[in-house]
Amino acid sequence: MASITVLSTSKSILPYLSPRRLLARVGWQYRLSSLHPLNQRSFASSNDVKKNGEADGRERASPGSSDPSTQSTTSSSPPSSSTSQSAVPPDWDENPDLNISAFSQLPHSTFGYNQHMIINSEFKEALRQILWQFRAPIRYAFAYGSGVFPQTASSSKSASTVHAHPSPAISSMQGGQGKMIDFIFGVSYTQHWHSLNLQQHRDHYSAIGSLGSSFVSRVQDNYGAGLYFNPYVTVNGTLIKYGVVNLDTLCRDLSEWDTLYLAGRLQKPVKILRDDPRVRLANQINLISAVRTALLLLPSDFTEQELYGTIAGLSYLGDPRMALPAENPNKVANIIKYQLPNFRRLYAPLIENLPNVAFHDPRCKSSDWMDDPDTNATLAQDMDPKKRGNMVRRLPRSFRSKLYFRYQTKFQIPQLDFDQMLEESDDQDPTRVKKQQGSVFDQRVANDRPEDLRGEVKKAIQSTVQWPSVTQSLKSIVTTGVVRSIRYVREKMEKYREGRKREKGDRSHSSSGASKST
Repeated sequence: MASITVLSTSKSILPYLSPRRLLARVGWQYRLSSLHPLNQRSFASSNDVKKNGEADGRERASPGSSDPSTQSTTSSSPPSSSTSQSAVPPDWDENPDLNISAFSQLPHSTFGYNQHMIINSEFKEALRQILWQFRAPIRYAFAYGSGVFPQTASSSKSASTVHAHPSPAISSMQGGQGKMIDFIFGVSYTQHWHSLNLQQHRDHYSAIGSLGSSFVSRVQDNYGAGLYFNPYVTVNGTLIKYGVVNLDTLCRDLSEWDTLYLAGRLQKPVKILRDDPRVRLANQINLISAVRTALLLLPSDFTEQELYGTIAGLSYLGDPRMALPAENPNKVANIIKYQLPNFRRLYAPLIENLPNVAFHDPRCKSSDWMDDPDTNATLAQDMDPKKRGNMVRRLPRSFRSKLYFRYQTKFQIPQLDFDQMLEESDDQDPTRVKKQQGSVFDQRVANDRPEDLRGEVKKAIQSTVQWPSVTQSLKSIVTTGVVRSIRYVREKMEKYREGRKREKGDRSHSSSGASKST
């Protein structure tokens, strides 16, 4: 059955809208489409949409306010079949307005609901209660990492050795592993936030906090990836690490990939605890860009695990920790193994709206395949150079520029011709709305030999990730303090050794199984 969604725009506000804002209000909202089972499974009801937009978007959301993940505490069950769900406009990411201030200005009423992971409601409430211990205003917040989403099997390590007095929900969800919980806080005014937080939580900061909020904010904004981390602090009896980032820095990285530091974290499942419309829009750009980049690295036919593994590994390509004994070498594989349904919830709705890739597996017709961790569905993409050229053209601006420069050298394009091409592909002119169609150059890039294209894309990613990661790590030594830095490195090295030990155990188990079968 088809449905039509039309946004009614008040005449009183029309004179104050720029052409781009007017298109965002009217043009994006008109779409005739059939209801698709996958879209019904991936988003919540319209009532939850309204409540989330009004509650979680505020700086001080009510602890019990609804969000898109409140349909269920254990599974991503589809909403009622009577729920009306119109398809997202296919070209919503061509000229997005990242200056929006309300959820009603998003391209669709349920836009970005795929970003909200479903977790146990009591655990979610315990995480939200931690946010309430900060008087400084937090506009956007998410929890991430193995303390929220398991990446290994249960451990014998006691939670009491890490958390002082955790809530029963946190102890239960961590299964006795006792892992530090990681948070990212998005704030509007960096210096103001640190000024308030230093008054309330001076013990969270290293000696650098004694230099005042102005110095702390300059260190945060001017070095590394634009974050300031306070690790190993206890809030509500729970050991946490939290990073503070300005919303402008966050949205820029999500939409342009200038560092991929935060964009990479949000390309994996996270639990959003306070939402913001501008960040939700920028993150949706980030997610669909991750899919397009992964498609450039993959063959015509591939599996879900290959797709999600490629996406999860993007931000680790240039991370210096992966080249040192400071990170679990099986980190990406573990994330996919234990979080496959969450990756599916995050990316399947986006895949359904891309014209050049589709699920190509009869198992997807099953009513419960979305929640099945044992299903590894197959997909197929169209390798037509024109369509792949469009993908190249729609890559994030900063990252796309790096890829262009690499191919300028490879194709030996004169600088004047190259500069003219860059000017024609510039997306920053606010006076005109342009359709992002791949040029001849984009198609030439996309039609490069697969192994060469993969190599150039990976090198562009490495050049994006490497320097911000190195400088952020060096900055953390100063902001965290020597003692906590040593503790952090020691724990990372322990994870590396555990990963290597588990990898050897898996290999020996596989070889013994093979010998028995022969």
